[in-house]
Amino acid sequence: MSNKEATARIKINRLLEAASWHFFADGNSPANIQLEPGVTIKTADLDELGENFEKSSKGFIDFLLLNEKGFPFIVLEAKAEDKNPLVGKEQARKYSRSQNCRFIILSNGNLHYFWDLERGNPYIITAFPTPTSVIGYQKTVPDPVRLISETVLDDYIVLTQRPSYVTEAAWKNEAERQGFIDVNGLRFLRSYQRKAIYALQSGVKDGKDRFLFEMATGTGKTLTSAAVIKLFLGTGNACRVLFLVDRLELEDQAKKAFRKVLANDYRTVIYKENRDDWRRAEIVVTTVQSLLFNNKYRQLFSPTDFDLVISDEAHRSIGGNARAVFDYFIGYKLGLTATPRDYLKKFDKAKPSTKDQRDLECRLLLDTYRTFGCDDGQPTFRYSLLDGVKDGFLINPTVVDARSEITTQLLSEDGFIVEFKDEQGDDQKGTFKQREFEKRFFSDATNQLFCKTFLEHAYRDPVSGEIGKSIIFAVSQNHAARLAQILNLMADVMFPGKYRSDFAVQVTSQIPDAQQFTINFTNNNLLGCANFLPTYKTSKARVCVTVGMMTTGYDCPDLLNLGLFRPIFSPTDFIQIKGRGTRKHNFIEQLFDKDIEEVIKESQKVSYKLFDFFANCEYFEEEFNYDEVLKLPKPKGRISGDTEGGEGASQSEAYEHLGADIISTIREETIGCEGMKIDRMFYEKFEDTLRENATIVEAVEAGQWDRVIDYVNREVFDKPSEFFTLDKLRKVAAVDRRLGLREILEKIFGLIPRFKSKDELLEEEFSKFVADYKPEEVEAIPALKNYFKAYITSNQVRHIIETKHYTDLATNAVFSTRDFRAVPDQYRTLIPNYIKDYVPLNQFAA
Repeated sequence: MSNKEATARIKINRLLEAASWHFFADGNSPANIQLEPGVTIKTADLDELGENFEKSSKGFIDFLLLNEKGFPFIVLEAKAEDKNPLVGKEQARKYSRSQNCRFIILSNGNLHYFWDLERGNPYIITAFPTPTSVIGYQKTVPDPVRLISETVLDDYIVLTQRPSYVTEAAWKNEAERQGFIDVNGLRFLRSYQRKAIYALQSGVKDGKDRFLFEMATGTGKTLTSAAVIKLFLGTGNACRVLFLVDRLELEDQAKKAFRKVLANDYRTVIYKENRDDWRRAEIVVTTVQSLLFNNKYRQLFSPTDFDLVISDEAHRSIGGNARAVFDYFIGYKLGLTATPRDYLKKFDKAKPSTKDQRDLECRLLLDTYRTFGCDDGQPTFRYSLLDGVKDGFLINPTVVDARSEITTQLLSEDGFIVEFKDEQGDDQKGTFKQREFEKRFFSDATNQLFCKTFLEHAYRDPVSGEIGKSIIFAVSQNHAARLAQILNLMADVMFPGKYRSDFAVQVTSQIPDAQQFTINFTNNNLLGCANFLPTYKTSKARVCVTVGMMTTGYDCPDLLNLGLFRPIFSPTDFIQIKGRGTRKHNFIEQLFDKDIEEVIKESQKVSYKLFDFFANCEYFEEEFNYDEVLKLPKPKGRISGDTEGGEGASQSEAYEHLGADIISTIREETIGCEGMKIDRMFYEKFEDTLRENATIVEAVEAGQWDRVIDYVNREVFDKPSEFFTLDKLRKVAAVDRRLGLREILEKIFGLIPRFKSKDELLEEEFSKFVADYKPEEVEAIPALKNYFKAYITSNQVRHIIETKHYTDLATNAVFSTRDFRAVPDQYRTLIPNYIKDYVPLNQFAA
């Protein structure tokens, strides 16, 4: 046996043991691995294998894995490290048939395939499946013909909700029918939702197992998913489904939606709430982040635990390292996205620019299409906002151009260069200068101008006449707080006695119960209701000021105004924010007094206003024609009073407001300095401080890491009493790389047992790369890994590669010319681009 064969066997042995396969009996668990000397294949079984396979009188199975009864279960064909595992495919097929095994694993120790002979082609895996998982997986014998031929009509979901609905008197009586539907919450599929199912069935007929639905916000992606889930479970092509979401609050939303329509036939659970009995459910919902954390998906699940994996908001939930979670599971895959492929039209794949957010997201969008088997950039099914408006299901916005001279100047001269702190606590650059916005361009006068313009031109509620329910998107949490304060002061002037600082509410991660605020806003009881009409149910709070919490998956159909008080450069964010207002609504449904109904002239929501203070629409749409253009007053000069400090911040703009000036009574409170810092810190004291803080403990338990990190930065770091700093915490931890604040917090609260070394993280990142790109040049994997690690850890290597001064590698101690030549040509550019997009380099710094 060669060294490469021996090394492959050692790695395979470890992978088997990690997946709970046993070479020897362990307590009550019998051995379930039989090695090659114990199993032979007759020569007759090898007659058809040809000259490329073994020619001896007897062939041997490398590893035969046994089921719980000791019968042959899985054939594992092992190859040397320098051989592609697929070369043993036909050999393994013959072995499998001779042992009556349905499953095969092909591996060379670095690259592995799982092959279900009942399903089709070998599927790349990053870990071996457990015995329990494959036993459960075996119960599902796929029948694509049944799935393809299943009839899906508009009542496909209703037949699960109320199977005998057509025989009930209230249904038969046409006058009572709509009331019957509403009372029982019956969900009929729309024509385009059925077309999405038909497109998927057609894809299965063509042999595909990956699909992508591109559907505009508000078109019922979750209901369409429920129909897909019923299709797979009902036809026996799936035993269990995993539904991945990208935010914590969407877990509960998805669970409730599936229970509402599928509860009579299938059980839905959130994984973290049912860790011990999730296997009893057919539908398991979880966030992709919770699985990605500390590679939990490898510990919690086996690759064969789910037959269908659905990724909600696919463009976000499979981005970066999260794709490793998605690719870990075998079987059918469905992605859902609202981001249209139109944003690919200006993207040059040959010359991608990682500096431009639009180009970066276009690259991710291309990867999304590729991940779901749509290499040509065409989704399996598409239903756009324009389609929804044309068919009468959605409404278009009235877009208001409300640029001031300040924002116009900023747009043309400064170009929005981002500066912010990432989760590692380090300064980063990206899209716009957040601090400069708050100090210079978002002076009090500018903020007041924006708020005044918004309130004076916002759509009013058609029933009560108050300002329509609105969401405003701010630059930062600090900016959100200032906007909410200004709006509340203005509301007191506009509506005397109606509001007591409850007109506008800050809804950001640093606000306790912020998520509940969003729910209450939807349910029309945020800070109370019926402020204008006692018989009309609408939220007393009229405006939620947020940063990013209410962008995706938030459903509030009676929204009438959206305010973009910041520039947006992400196509995904722009589409999602715009989509918050597209749902139709009849405001009469909220009215309890039938007499008033007669005097309401127009109760249907026919449009919503999108206030664009930063030409966002022009950024995404060439030569955009605004529906409404507001000429904001020019600044008449500068006034003192800006206390933020910094260059250009000592003065702010003053505006000549026309007509009644509703902001004349506004005052600003000045906040003083924090005081001298004390240069001392103890790690143990820091741990105690955090563990004793109820706010931090609550946020950690809820997984609200943005809130935790923001709170620690604001309320714990740099205080005179202790002077805790991130730099000092890093020094005390004594790890060979740069720790991030979140990682330190996870260690303190016992979520990770220890800090991983630099090399451990490098190994993990490279494994994700292999799972994503599945290199066919198996013999080159060691060279790829060497290149991957060197590019991440060495500034000098990165500079040489970026400048293409390859001759400098001859004297480089980390990565030599010989090392570079060993890397196949296509990976010399691919690996750097992958690292730029998906691997945060800060954590590997010393």
